[in-house]
Amino acid sequence: MSVSGDSVIINIEGLAYSIEETMFHDSLVPPKSFIFKIPNILYRQNEKAFIPDAFSFGPLHHDGNPNLKAVEKIKLQYLQCLISRLHTLETGKKRVIDLVKSIEEVEKVARQYYAESIKYTPEEFVKILLIDGCFIIELFRKYAYEELREKEDPIFTMSCMLQFLAHDLILLENQVPWIVLERLFNMTKQETHTESLLQLAIQFFGTTFSATPPTEILPLKDIKHIVDLLRKWLVSSTKVEESNSEYWEVMPSATGLVEAGIKFVKGTSESILDIKFNDGVLKIPPLLIQETTETAFRNLIAFEQCYTDCEAWLTSYAILIDNLINTTKDVDILCESEIIHSWSNRKEAVQFFNKLYHNTYVKTFYYGKLCHNVNGYCNRRWPRWRAVLVRNYFNTPWVFLSTLAAITLLILSFLQTLYTMKG
Repeated sequence: MSVSGDSVIINIEGLAYSIEETMFHDSLVPPKSFIFKIPNILYRQNEKAFIPDAFSFGPLHHDGNPNLKAVEKIKLQYLQCLISRLHTLETGKKRVIDLVKSIEEVEKVARQYYAESIKYTPEEFVKILLIDGCFIIELFRKYAYEELREKEDPIFTMSCMLQFLAHDLILLENQVPWIVLERLFNMTKQETHTESLLQLAIQFFGTTFSATPPTEILPLKDIKHIVDLLRKWLVSSTKVEESNSEYWEVMPSATGLVEAGIKFVKGTSESILDIKFNDGVLKIPPLLIQETTETAFRNLIAFEQCYTDCEAWLTSYAILIDNLINTTKDVDILCESEIIHSWSNRKEAVQFFNKLYHNTYVKTFYYGKLCHNVNGYCNRRWPRWRAVLVRNYFNTPWVFLSTLAAITLLILSFLQTLYTMKG
């Protein structure tokens, strides 16, 4: 570019070449990426929900926080335990070579899983995936089979470790490709343990949302990573009639629905997403509130926002629950119905649900038809009158008996007057 007086002359050919170089040589988002950096607009809602507490998995946080290096020895200890079960030392050495070769075969594919450019060489990247992947599958096995745990195992002897892992393993930025985990699992599987990697993973995360562990694990296909697994597991157990609409009707809060005659009932489905409405009864599966609840929701919603082929089921759920909760009275109704568990601070519950899906975009809201049916029921007069009648005159046994006595006296007085007139 040159400047002559007030005019600016642009080197068009040079600028075009520079743009082409940027397009083809700078890092763009891979077409088949499934592991993403959290967008800043979601990240600022709650940074702690997206950052590892103690364990880094995969390349994105591998060198980020020096505090995460303290547990690297535990990962190597788990790798050593895994290899030591392979009989002789010579076999163990051979098996390590086999594991490295197996991961090296999918190194390029695994690299494409990450939307961010991976700075590590192929050898460094394979080493990260191997150590982290072996730790994860060994953790799942030890969680399921107590006989595999050593007496001084720090994961199961220190109470905080499992809590850290429950948080760190469900972070979108902290994922290892499922194809890596599956390869390592299949190569180190023992005949005495018949459970699949999918079964062990669901067993580990089984009480993330519900206090009741899953009784049936449906076959899931094309799993990308653990966050994707959790989402697919919830969605596969859902039998909600889909409503393919970008727009939806706003429902009254839980208090408004009760005043309109709608009854809240604890659902029995294993998936929190399986919400149903029929004949004035809204069935909602119970949600277990614990330390990892917000982390799980925020990372699942972030995955739905970043991955274009992902249906926004968790985002739709967050919108629906936000509709129901506006005040602490709404929280009380859901707690009394045993739909929400373990939330002592009602104000925090209101704030949590009201902010959970902020700054997200929903192309399809999957509870649109349910909201429409609920609003239609609310607009009917008899359910509302019946609710007022029950609330004002039949809410306790004594009020019911008093009302019944008054009605009985009124009927007897009427009959006495009628007989007197006839006589």
